[in-house]
Amino acid sequence: MKMSESLENYLETILILTNRKGVIHSIDIANKLSFSKPSVSRAVHLLEDNGYITIDSEGVIILTDMGNKKAADIYERHVVLSEFLENKLGVDPKNATQDACRMEHVISEKSFENLKAYMTNSK
Repeated sequence: MKMSESLENYLETILILTNRKGVIHSIDIANKLSFSKPSVSRAVHLLEDNGYITIDSEGVIILTDMGNKKAADIYERHVVLSEFLENKLGVDPKNATQDACRMEHVISEKSFENLKAYMTNSK
């Protein structure tokens, strides 16, 4: 399944919230993203149907191995792009974060790997 930018954002948010809180529910995602509960419910069920998350009987959302890998990849892109924009180009932190959030979904794997190598070698 080719994942939409929106679903990638949900996965990234699930990873961040899980790392922060341990146990999360749909309402936590809705609150974090300021989305309606029905919108979050629809996205969460799409992620579940495609094997990225499981939802237990109490509504706890758990990343599968595949979901965790995908979310970690997206989050890594976000972090590296934010650091590049802020530390190498002098973009203010708020704009760097917002721009990285958009860029993380469209940058090619090759360009990202080259950027990551550049950031590692220029420290």
